Amino acid sequence: MIRSSGFVFARLRRLCAWLAMAVAASLAMPALAQANSADFVRGLWPEAQAQGVSRQAFEAAFAGYSPIPQVIELTRKQPEFTQTVQQYVDKRVTAAQAAKGQAMRGEWAQTLAGAAQRYGVQPEIVLAIWGMETNFGGFMGGNNTIHALATLTQNGYRADFFRKELLTALRIVSDGHIAPQQMVGSWAGAMGHTQFMPSSFMRYAVDYNGDGRKDIWNSVPDALGSTANYLNAHGWRPGETWGYEVKLPAGFNFAAARELGKAPLSQWQQLGISRVSGRPFPRPGDVARLYMPAGATGPAFLLLPNFDVIKRYNNSDSYALAVGHLADRIIGGGGFATPWPAGDYALSKAQRAEVQTLLARAGYDVGPADGVIGPKTRAAVIAWQSRAGLPADGHVSGLLLERLKR
Repeated sequence: MIRSSGFVFARLRRLCAWLAMAVAASLAMPALAQANSADFVRGLWPEAQAQGVSRQAFEAAFAGYSPIPQVIELTRKQPEFTQTVQQYVDKRVTAAQAAKGQAMRGEWAQTLAGAAQRYGVQPEIVLAIWGMETNFGGFMGGNNTIHALATLTQNGYRADFFRKELLTALRIVSDGHIAPQQMVGSWAGAMGHTQFMPSSFMRYAVDYNGDGRKDIWNSVPDALGSTANYLNAHGWRPGETWGYEVKLPAGFNFAAARELGKAPLSQWQQLGISRVSGRPFPRPGDVARLYMPAGATGPAFLLLPNFDVIKRYNNSDSYALAVGHLADRIIGGGGFATPWPAGDYALSKAQRAEVQTLLARAGYDVGPADGVIGPKTRAAVIAWQSRAGLPADGHVSGLLLERLKR
C-alpha cells in the first residue's frame, strides 16, 4: 500500500516526539533517583545521630552514594535452592581447599593457638569457616557495605532488618574501626574475612592484635579471633567435635530412630549404630541426632551440639556439614566412608508437588500438592516406602520421584 507524503511526515513527527520524550525521561530518571537518594540520606541522619554516629563519618560514608543496580537485581534473582547436600559439600570441600587450609594452619599457627586457648574453639573449625566464607580471604565481596545496605533499605527490601544493619555499619565507621571506602562485603552486607553482618560485628568482633581497632577486613588475627569468639558465645563445647560419620545395621529401625530424636550416643549404639572408623565413641553420654542427608543409602551422621553452634553462623545443615567435613580434612581426615547414592538430584518446588500428586494418586493422604514437604507428605512417603519394600527413611529426593513414576 502506498502512503501519502503527508501521512508519512505526520508519523515521523509523532515518532520523533515519542523519542524525544523517551530520551527526556531516561535523562530524568537518574536525577529523580539522585533526588530520592538525597531525601533518603537526609531522613536517615537523625537516627544515625541518635546512635552516636558523627556527622563527619556519616558524610564520608555516603559520599557519592546512589543505589547499586546489581544489588537491587540480586534481590529479584535469588534462585530456589536446588542442590543436593552432596553437590553442596563436594563443591566446597575439595583436596585443594583442604590443602590450602593446612597451609593457612601453618601460617597462622600462633594466632589460632592463642584463639583456641582464649575461646576454646579448635583451629580447624575457625579455618574451615574462613575457607567456606571467603576462600581464606581470597574474595570478601566487592560491594561498599554501607552503599549496599542503603540500597536495600531505600528500596524496601526487608527494610527494617537492613535499616538496623545500615545504622550499625555507620556506627562501626564512626567508631574508627574501618574507613568507609574500605568497608567492603557481600551485596547483603556480610563483611570481612569471615563475613560478619554489622550487628554480629558489634557483638562479637574482637581487637585480637591489640591495635585499638576491630579490623576483620585487613587483620587476619582480628578476623580469626572474632570468629572463635562468635562460636564460643553461641555455646561451643571445647574439645568436642561436630559429629561422627556412622554406619547403620542391616534392617535398621527407622521408626525407632525417628521416635528417639535426640538421645545419648549410648542409646544410638543400642539401635546398632557404630562409627565407620570402628573406634568407640569417646563420650557415650553426649547427646546426638541422626542425620541422613541422602537417605538410607548415603552417608549417615550422628550430630553433636557443636554442629548446631556452627549453624548459628549459617542456619543450614548443608553448610554445617561442609564446615565440619572441611575441618576434618584440614587435620588429615579423608572423604566420607559411605559413597553418595548415584543419580540423585534435588527437587524443585514443582517436582516436590509432583511427588505429592503421585502419592495422592496411589491412595496416600498428603494434603494439598503445594510442593511443601510437611508431616503428612513425610508420613505418606514412609508408608509408600514400606509397601514397596524400601528402607522407610522418609527421604524425599530425585530418586524417590523416579521410583514413583515407574
